[in-house]
Amino acid sequence: MENKLTTVAKVNEVEIFIIEGDEKRVAIKPICDALGIDYSTQVQRVKDDPILGSTVGLSPTVGADGKDREMVSIPFKFVFGWLFRIDSRNVKEESRESVLKYQLHCYNALYNSLFLYVEFVEYRARLVDVELEKYHEAREGFSQARSRMNEAETNLNRVRQLTYEKYVSEKHQPELFEEGKEVDNA
Repeated sequence: MENKLTTVAKVNEVEIFIIEGDEKRVAIKPICDALGIDYSTQVQRVKDDPILGSTVGLSPTVGADGKDREMVSIPFKFVFGWLFRIDSRNVKEESRESVLKYQLHCYNALYNSLFLYVEFVEYRARLVDVELEKYHEAREGFSQARSRMNEAETNLNRVRQLTYEKYVSEKHQPELFEEGKEVDNA
C-alpha cells in the first residue's frame, strides 16, 4: 500500500503531516525542527518510553529536501501525548507560547474527559431527583384531586337526579315545637 501524506499543521514554516498507510503515523523530525528541540534526544526519549517505545517505527515519507526518506514515526493518536510531555523551556522562544497553549488545552481536555463528565452525571442526577420529587408531589395532588372530583361528580349527579316528588317526600316538616320547650301563648 502506498503512503499518502496529508499536511495537518504548519509550525514555524515547517509542515507537519500525517503519513497515511496501514495506520496514520506522524514523523517526529519535522515537529522537532519546528519546535527547535533536539531530534536525537526526542527519538531516544520516545524509544525509552514504556508506551511510545513499542509504537516507534520507520515510515517512508518525503523529507524537507523533497527526497524520499524513511523517518522515525509514531502513531498519530500518540503524538498528542508526546507533545504534551515536551518541556516548554526547551523549545524555541517563538514556539514556547504555542506549546504552552497546547499543553494547557491538554490539561483541560484531560479534566473534561475524566472528571467533567462525572460532574455532569452527578449534576443531572441531582436535577432528576428534584424533578422526580415534583412529579411525585404532582401525582399525589392529582390523585387527591381526582378523588375530590369523583366525590363532587357523585354529589352533582345526585342533585341532578333529584325530582320534585323526591324533594317533597324527603323534606322534613319544620318543627313548630322544639322538644322540651313550652310555647308561649301570649
